[in-house]
Amino acid sequence: MVEHSSFDLWIFRSLRRIMRAVDIHSRQLAAEFMITGPQLLCLQTLHEDGPLTTSALAKLIHVSSSTTVGILDRLEGKGWILRERSGHDRRIVLVRITATGEAVLAGAPSLLQDRLATGLRALPEQEQLAIAQSLERIVDLLEMPRRDVAPLLEAGPIIDTHAGGREFPSPIPEKEP
Repeated sequence: MVEHSSFDLWIFRSLRRIMRAVDIHSRQLAAEFMITGPQLLCLQTLHEDGPLTTSALAKLIHVSSSTTVGILDRLEGKGWILRERSGHDRRIVLVRITATGEAVLAGAPSLLQDRLATGLRALPEQEQLAIAQSLERIVDLLEMPRRDVAPLLEAGPIIDTHAGGREFPSPIPEKEP
Protein backbone atom coordinates (compact mmCIF):
# COMPACT_ATOMS: atom_id res chain seq x y z
CA MET A 1 0.00 0.00 0.00
CA VAL A 2 1.28 3.47 -0.90
CA GLU A 3 1.50 5.96 1.93
CA HIS A 4 0.15 9.40 1.04
CA SER A 5 1.32 12.71 2.37
CA SER A 6 -1.11 14.55 4.63
CA PHE A 7 -1.06 17.29 2.00
CA ASP A 8 -2.22 15.07 -0.88
CA LEU A 9 -5.94 15.39 -0.19
CA TRP A 10 -5.70 19.10 0.63
CA ILE A 11 -3.82 19.84 -2.61
CA PHE A 12 -6.14 17.66 -4.69
CA ARG A 13 -9.23 19.34 -3.27
CA SER A 14 -7.75 22.77 -3.92
CA LEU A 15 -6.94 21.84 -7.53
CA ARG A 16 -10.49 20.49 -8.00
CA ARG A 17 -11.93 23.77 -6.65
CA ILE A 18 -9.77 25.73 -9.10
CA MET A 19 -10.84 23.51 -12.04
CA ARG A 20 -14.50 23.85 -11.04
CA ALA A 21 -14.21 27.65 -10.77
CA VAL A 22 -12.57 27.83 -14.21
CA ASP A 23 -15.34 25.65 -15.68
CA ILE A 24 -18.08 27.78 -14.11
CA HIS A 25 -16.42 30.97 -15.38
CA SER A 26 -16.18 29.51 -18.89
CA ARG A 27 -19.89 28.66 -18.80
CA GLN A 28 -20.69 32.21 -17.67
CA LEU A 29 -18.62 33.62 -20.53
CA ALA A 30 -20.53 31.43 -22.97
CA ALA A 31 -23.92 32.46 -21.55
CA GLU A 32 -23.22 36.21 -21.29
CA PHE A 33 -20.75 36.86 -24.12
CA MET A 34 -21.31 33.91 -26.50
CA ILE A 35 -17.64 32.89 -26.17
CA THR A 36 -16.04 30.11 -24.16
CA GLY A 37 -12.85 30.40 -22.12
CA PRO A 38 -10.80 28.42 -24.66
CA GLN A 39 -12.17 30.54 -27.54
CA LEU A 40 -11.29 33.72 -25.66
CA LEU A 41 -7.83 32.33 -24.91
CA CYS A 42 -7.32 31.62 -28.64
CA LEU A 43 -8.39 35.15 -29.60
CA GLN A 44 -6.14 36.73 -26.98
CA THR A 45 -3.19 34.58 -28.05
CA LEU A 46 -3.73 35.41 -31.72
CA HIS A 47 -4.00 39.09 -30.81
CA GLU A 48 -0.74 38.99 -28.83
CA ASP A 49 1.32 36.50 -30.85
CA GLY A 50 -0.45 35.98 -34.20
CA PRO A 51 -0.66 35.14 -36.95
CA LEU A 52 0.18 31.54 -35.98
CA THR A 53 -0.07 28.04 -37.33
CA THR A 54 -2.62 25.81 -35.64
CA SER A 55 0.11 23.71 -34.03
CA ALA A 56 1.95 26.79 -32.72
CA LEU A 57 -1.30 28.12 -31.26
CA ALA A 58 -2.06 24.72 -29.69
CA LYS A 59 1.34 24.74 -27.97
CA LEU A 60 0.86 28.26 -26.64
CA ILE A 61 -2.57 27.53 -25.17
CA HIS A 62 -1.63 23.99 -24.01
CA VAL A 63 -4.40 22.21 -25.89
CA SER A 64 -4.10 19.39 -28.43
CA SER A 65 -4.00 20.34 -32.10
CA SER A 66 -7.26 18.49 -32.78
CA THR A 67 -9.05 20.40 -29.99
CA THR A 68 -7.57 23.65 -31.30
CA VAL A 69 -8.91 22.90 -34.80
CA GLY A 70 -12.42 22.53 -33.33
CA ILE A 71 -12.12 25.83 -31.48
CA LEU A 72 -10.82 27.55 -34.61
CA ASP A 73 -13.67 26.11 -36.69
CA ARG A 74 -16.19 27.76 -34.34
CA LEU A 75 -14.26 31.05 -34.27
CA GLU A 76 -14.01 31.05 -38.07
CA GLY A 77 -17.74 30.36 -38.34
CA LYS A 78 -18.38 33.50 -36.29
CA GLY A 79 -15.99 35.51 -38.47
CA TRP A 80 -13.60 36.16 -35.60
CA ILE A 81 -10.53 34.49 -37.15
CA LEU A 82 -9.30 33.85 -40.66
CA ARG A 83 -7.14 31.00 -41.96
CA GLU A 84 -4.83 31.97 -44.81
CA ARG A 85 -2.06 30.21 -46.69
CA SER A 86 1.40 31.68 -46.12
CA GLY A 87 2.73 33.79 -48.98
CA HIS A 88 6.19 32.28 -48.45
CA ASP A 89 5.16 28.62 -48.25
CA ARG A 90 1.72 27.60 -49.52
CA ARG A 91 1.81 24.44 -47.38
CA ILE A 92 1.61 26.56 -44.22
CA VAL A 93 -1.77 27.81 -43.05
CA LEU A 94 -1.67 30.79 -40.72
CA VAL A 95 -4.49 31.80 -38.39
CA ARG A 96 -5.08 35.46 -37.65
CA ILE A 97 -7.68 37.40 -35.72
CA THR A 98 -10.08 39.52 -37.81
CA ALA A 99 -11.28 43.05 -37.09
CA THR A 100 -14.54 41.54 -35.84
CA GLY A 101 -12.54 39.24 -33.56
CA GLU A 102 -10.57 42.24 -32.28
CA ALA A 103 -13.87 44.02 -31.49
CA VAL A 104 -15.14 40.95 -29.61
CA LEU A 105 -11.87 40.78 -27.71
CA ALA A 106 -12.06 44.47 -26.80
CA GLY A 107 -15.52 43.95 -25.28
CA ALA A 108 -14.81 40.62 -23.62
CA PRO A 109 -14.08 40.25 -19.93
CA SER A 110 -10.85 38.91 -18.47
CA LEU A 111 -10.12 35.21 -18.72
CA LEU A 112 -9.73 35.33 -14.97
CA GLN A 113 -12.82 35.78 -12.85
CA ASP A 114 -13.22 39.45 -11.93
CA ARG A 115 -12.96 38.61 -8.24
CA LEU A 116 -9.67 36.76 -8.78
CA ALA A 117 -8.24 39.41 -11.11
CA THR A 118 -9.14 42.20 -8.66
CA GLY A 119 -7.77 40.25 -5.71
CA LEU A 120 -4.49 39.51 -7.47
CA ARG A 121 -4.01 43.15 -8.49
CA ALA A 122 -4.51 44.18 -4.86
CA LEU A 123 -1.65 41.97 -3.70
CA PRO A 124 1.92 43.24 -3.56
CA GLU A 125 3.88 42.42 -6.69
CA GLN A 126 6.16 40.07 -4.74
CA GLU A 127 3.15 38.01 -3.60
CA GLN A 128 1.74 37.93 -7.15
CA LEU A 129 5.13 36.64 -8.33
CA ALA A 130 5.17 33.98 -5.59
CA ILE A 131 1.70 32.76 -6.61
CA ALA A 132 2.66 32.67 -10.29
CA GLN A 133 5.86 30.76 -9.50
CA SER A 134 4.02 28.30 -7.25
CA LEU A 135 1.43 27.60 -9.94
CA GLU A 136 4.19 27.16 -12.53
CA ARG A 137 5.92 24.70 -10.20
CA ILE A 138 2.69 22.69 -9.89
CA VAL A 139 2.43 22.59 -13.69
CA ASP A 140 6.06 21.43 -13.89
CA LEU A 141 5.33 18.64 -11.41
CA LEU A 142 2.22 17.57 -13.31
CA GLU A 143 4.03 17.56 -16.67
CA MET A 144 7.24 15.94 -15.40
CA PRO A 145 7.95 12.86 -17.52
CA ARG A 146 8.20 9.59 -15.68
CA ARG A 147 11.67 8.20 -16.13
CA ASP A 148 10.75 4.68 -15.06
CA VAL A 149 8.22 4.10 -17.87
CA ALA A 150 9.08 3.80 -21.56
CA PRO A 151 7.09 6.11 -23.85
CA LEU A 152 4.14 4.39 -25.48
CA LEU A 153 4.12 3.75 -29.20
CA GLU A 154 7.77 4.64 -29.63
CA ALA A 155 9.57 2.27 -31.97
CA GLY A 156 13.28 1.76 -31.94
CA PRO A 157 15.89 0.10 -29.79
CA ILE A 158 15.30 -0.18 -26.07
CA ILE A 159 18.20 1.11 -24.02
CA ASP A 160 18.55 -0.13 -20.47
CA THR A 161 19.96 2.85 -18.60
CA HIS A 162 20.39 0.72 -15.47
CA ALA A 163 22.67 -1.75 -17.31
CA GLY A 164 25.20 0.76 -18.53
CA GLY A 165 23.31 1.78 -21.67
CA ARG A 166 23.00 -1.76 -23.05
CA GLU A 167 20.89 -1.71 -26.21
CA PHE A 168 18.13 -4.24 -26.92
CA PRO A 169 16.47 -4.75 -30.30
CA SER A 170 13.10 -3.11 -30.92
CA PRO A 171 10.12 -5.31 -30.00
CA ILE A 172 8.29 -3.88 -33.05
CA PRO A 173 9.31 -5.57 -36.28
CA GLU A 174 10.53 -3.27 -39.01
CA LYS A 175 8.40 -3.06 -42.16
CA GLU A 176 9.91 -4.31 -45.36
CA PRO A 177 10.50 -1.65 -48.06
